[in-house]
Amino acid sequence: MNISGLIEKKNIYQAGKQYIDAVTISSYEKDFELTFTHNSTAIEGNTLTLMETKVVLEDGISIGGKELREIYEIVNHKKAYNYVKRCIAEGKQLSEDIIKDIHAILTDNIMVGGIYRNQEVRISGAKHTPPVGNDMYNQIKNFYSDFIWKQKELNAIEYAAWTHAEFVRIHPFIDGNGRTSRLIMNFQLMSEGFLPVSIAKENRLEYYNALEDYAVNGDVESFSKLIAVLEEEQLDTYLKLIK
Repeated sequence: MNISGLIEKKNIYQAGKQYIDAVTISSYEKDFELTFTHNSTAIEGNTLTLMETKVVLEDGISIGGKELREIYEIVNHKKAYNYVKRCIAEGKQLSEDIIKDIHAILTDNIMVGGIYRNQEVRISGAKHTPPVGNDMYNQIKNFYSDFIWKQKELNAIEYAAWTHAEFVRIHPFIDGNGRTSRLIMNFQLMSEGFLPVSIAKENRLEYYNALEDYAVNGDVESFSKLIAVLEEEQLDTYLKLIK
């Protein structure tokens, strides 16, 4: 991973984004929001297509034959992403309260969100079993207390990747951990001036394998590389728009 190259591209983007036409950048951001919402919910099993997601989000039209839960997942994800962007605009740092708020928005009208589980859970197909009981509570508290020294120890891409991987390893909520973790990863990226990224549903196997590598071996390198590739693709796309 060439972090210095990514930082250089990020700095060029930050310095030059004022020269991108406002209508153009708005359309690109709207497209990302749609793609991110579709991919992040589809990875978790939501069956709406990209076009159906567009109809729900942009036209406010429900889709016949789909479960109401799936519609709420789409609408809620957009709201949660907008909440993340507001927090970034206000200069807020990621915190336990913000993560609980994100989860509560994601699960609105589906379940009571923002509350840690007290049940034992298994992740289908994974070698790793999430912690339970007091062990889970201790690990999620350590997750928040580790923010400061992890940020100093890791570069910005690794830090964002670690935030996602460690959170989903702990799996503190009954449901919605994946969607929450992808949002808080983007929170960390945007906090450092990077662009948010979307993991395509077609790449879920590579994505799951990288997360499993971290959960079992504590190695965040493969996941960091995956995020770095996506980040560079995003930066290259936006850099081409600078006049």
